[in-house]
Amino acid sequence: MIPRRTFLQSSLYGGASLLTAGSLLAAESQPLKYELSLDVPTRLYDGEKCWCHPRAGTVPAAGKMGQPRVVMTMNTMHVSGSDVFKAMFSLKTDDLGQSWTAPTEQDGLAIRTETIDGVERPVAVSDFWPAWHATSQTLLGTGHSVVYTPDWKVKHPRPRHTTYATYDPQRDQWNAWKKMAMPAGDKFQNSGAGCTQRVDLADGSILLPIYFSPPKQLAHVTVARCTFDGTTLAYAEHGTELAVDDKTRGLHEPSLTRFGDRFFLTIRNDKRGFVTRSDDGLNYEPMREWKFDDGSDLGNYNTQQHWVTHSDGLFLVYTRRGANNDHVVRHRAPLFIAQVDPDRLCVLRETEQILVPERGARLGNFGVTTVNEHETWVTVAEWMQDGSKSHIIPVNNKYGSDGSVFVARIRWNRPNRLA
Repeated sequence: MIPRRTFLQSSLYGGASLLTAGSLLAAESQPLKYELSLDVPTRLYDGEKCWCHPRAGTVPAAGKMGQPRVVMTMNTMHVSGSDVFKAMFSLKTDDLGQSWTAPTEQDGLAIRTETIDGVERPVAVSDFWPAWHATSQTLLGTGHSVVYTPDWKVKHPRPRHTTYATYDPQRDQWNAWKKMAMPAGDKFQNSGAGCTQRVDLADGSILLPIYFSPPKQLAHVTVARCTFDGTTLAYAEHGTELAVDDKTRGLHEPSLTRFGDRFFLTIRNDKRGFVTRSDDGLNYEPMREWKFDDGSDLGNYNTQQHWVTHSDGLFLVYTRRGANNDHVVRHRAPLFIAQVDPDRLCVLRETEQILVPERGARLGNFGVTTVNEHETWVTVAEWMQDGSKSHIIPVNNKYGSDGSVFVARIRWNRPNRLA
C-alpha cells in the first residue's frame, strides 16, 4: 500500500474551523462551510507518459471497519501525441485515503483491435467515470471509445461509442468493457459519454449526459435515460437536443447533477462554458453562458466543468482565464471551486477559491466523488504537455509539475444528506 502524502492544506471557506463529528448536530444552523486538503496517492511522468482522467467511485461498506472502498481509474496518456491513451489502470483505498494500492493495469479495460473502414485499428476506452449504482449494488463506470489509426493517431472524423464496465470487488478487477447500443440511424452513430457526470434515479434508471455528432453537423448534447440491471446498460429515451451554431466544434462533455427538485447541466464549448436546468432531467431550458454574479464572464473555455453537490449547497469546479495562468495550455489550471446560485444560474465570485494549485501543467480533466456524508473528493492529474511544438513539458520545468495525481478532499462542516 502507498502511504498517503498530504501536499497542501488550505484555509476554510468562510474562515471557520472544521467541526468534529460530535459537534455536527450543533452546526445544522450554521452556514455550510468546508475545509480543503490535498493528497498525492501516486504520480507518473517519465518523459513519455503520464496519468490522465483519474476519477473515482465508491463501494459502500467494502473498506475497513465498514468504510467505503474508493476505486479510482485512470488512463496512461502518451505525451508525444494527441489524446493517445494506451492502457487503463485502477487503484483503491479501503481506509479513506490513508493508504492506496499501486495502480494496476486492467485487462477488462484494455485496448481492442477492431476492423473499421476495412482497416484493423486499435480502440481504447477513455474519459471513464465510475459511480455507484445503488439499485443494482454495482460500481458502474461510463465513458467512450477512442479509435486510432494504425500508427496511433486519433482517427478523424472521430467515431465514438458510449462504453461502460462494472467492477468486481471480490477480485478487485474491472470486468470487460461493453458498448451501449443506440437507436438505428445516423444521428447517434458518433456519440459518447466521455467525462460526463450522471444522475441515478430512485427507480434505478440512469440519466446519462452524452454528446453526439449528426452527419455534417456540430456536436450536440442531450441527456439519455438508460436502464441498468447490473450487467447491461440500455438506452431508453433522450430529452432536449442542445446545439450551438457558431464557428466551434459544438458542445461536448456535459455533466449533470440534481439539487433540490431540479436538474442542472453544465456543458463544454470551445469558446465558453454553458449551463442549463430542467425540472425532469430530460427537458431543458435554453442554455446560457456561465457568468459570475456581477455579470462578468466566468472565463472558462474549451474544457470541462463538473458539479460538487451537497444537500445544502451547489458548487462548480472549473478552470478559467485571468488567474496569472497564461502559460498553461487553455488556462486549464489552477482548478477552482465556487458556489452556484441555482436560481440565477451564476457563480458567486466571492466564494471562489483554488482547489488544486497551478504548477505549469493542465488540470482540466478531473472527477468528483461523494465519498460519505462528511467528504467529497475531486481527483485530477497533471497533464504533462505544454503548448510547444514538442508538446512535452520538460522534466525540470520551472513551475514544478511532476505528473502528480491529486485527491482534493472537501470536508464539510455539515452532513451531506445526499451521500
